[in-house]
Amino acid sequence: MSRGADLELASVTKSYSGTVAVDRISIRIPAGTYCCLLGPSGCGKSSTLRMIAGHEEISDGDIVIGNRVVNGEPPVKRGTAMMFQSYALFPHLSVRDNVAFSLKMRGASKADRHKRADEMLELVAMTPYADRLPAQLSGGQQQRVALARSLVTDPVILLLDEPLSALDPFLRIRMRAELKRFQRELGITFIHVTHGQEEAMALADLAVVMNHGKIEQAGTPQEIFDRPATEFVAKFMGGHNVIDLGGKRVTVRADKVALGADETAMPTVHTRGGTVTSVEYQGYTVVVTLAGDDQQELLAIVPERTFFASPVEPGARAAIGWDSRDIHELAASA
Repeated sequence: MSRGADLELASVTKSYSGTVAVDRISIRIPAGTYCCLLGPSGCGKSSTLRMIAGHEEISDGDIVIGNRVVNGEPPVKRGTAMMFQSYALFPHLSVRDNVAFSLKMRGASKADRHKRADEMLELVAMTPYADRLPAQLSGGQQQRVALARSLVTDPVILLLDEPLSALDPFLRIRMRAELKRFQRELGITFIHVTHGQEEAMALADLAVVMNHGKIEQAGTPQEIFDRPATEFVAKFMGGHNVIDLGGKRVTVRADKVALGADETAMPTVHTRGGTVTSVEYQGYTVVVTLAGDDQQELLAIVPERTFFASPVEPGARAAIGWDSRDIHELAASA
């Protein structure tokens, strides 16, 4: 199995009939990185993935894989492979023949392509299902077959287009752990498009948050969650209060605030009051939302034991408080 390759996007732009979908983005993704591109629908993440794959022509800029500018190269020459959201398995072919299909298109002998397909099926623990049809498999099993098919050509970069979106929540959690394990074992670069913040946080070494065709912030999940660069990133990632404080826009993580019934009784330096609009019990924690007196939404994530020692209900008066050390100042959006 080949190891990963560095990927660099240099001022890459994509326009459709005058509408800019990707706007001069530049980023370097080191070999062997699990990178998640995330953002809301229409932010440009899928267009970026398709340009890397060679399924979309770039309008301007360069895509560099390893030491090669690949702008004009077809997908088969780039050393990339794509795993699609729908898995796109051929219903009339066996699991083994689905995995081997791209090798057949490249002219490999039946014996060679089946040998290679069987190696990939062993990797994803699907050997017992080699002779079955896709319709005889569960959603998680189909995903493993799609992954094996993507890896059979020995790519240096695997591109994944929302590969977990069709799975139920329990299976999604299990399969994302498997994706991370496969990426570590193979050592190749994974670039994974998702609109799920939790998914990106769980998987990524490098998370790239996009908005309106631009990169708002790139960094480790911890950096992005703990120190969002812009108000958009803070709101998109969730779990933050965005507050006007002394003429500045700041964030305070919702798990860093205290919750009380009255602003004057809060033991913290900074406070905001409001009316409780919702209380959501989530097991270890309780999420309390307030409509602030200044019309801003306020959020507190409180340990279960702390909340039930002094609970509040929707419609009640409450306040949140925080210390100066928990304030993070925001920059303007990209």
